[in-house]
Amino acid sequence: MAGAPMLRTMGRIRLDHVVIHVSDWERSNAFYRDVLDAELIERPVGWMYRIGEQQLNVRGAGLHGAPVARIPVPPGGSDICFEWAGPIEEAQEHLVRHGVAVEVGPVARFGSRGHGTSVYFRDPDGSLLEFISYHAK
Repeated sequence: MAGAPMLRTMGRIRLDHVVIHVSDWERSNAFYRDVLDAELIERPVGWMYRIGEQQLNVRGAGLHGAPVARIPVPPGGSDICFEWAGPIEEAQEHLVRHGVAVEVGPVARFGSRGHGTSVYFRDPDGSLLEFISYHAK
């Protein structure tokens, strides 16, 4: 309705899950378990990953969810940010320990909690992942 004030949902809506697509279950399971500390939840066909209170529904070989996006995300087509609870330097060290290259960062970014510092890296399929830290230096 034009000119009507926007009504806020007052916290009744929050993000429940995001869908990613992977090309190799075993490789992706190891990466998300080891690098992102995901809890791997086996489904009748495939997996889902729980990271803290967030969930990634994973599409891959043999799994076709319904309904599906008009243009389903391809392997490597995601761009997802995760909050890192400590200083961003710890996130960088964590990635190095797991043999994951930092693609960009640390760089100043603005996220859901305000100003933070981020590092960017990729999952095995090439999806862009980000750790953001709101930890003050």
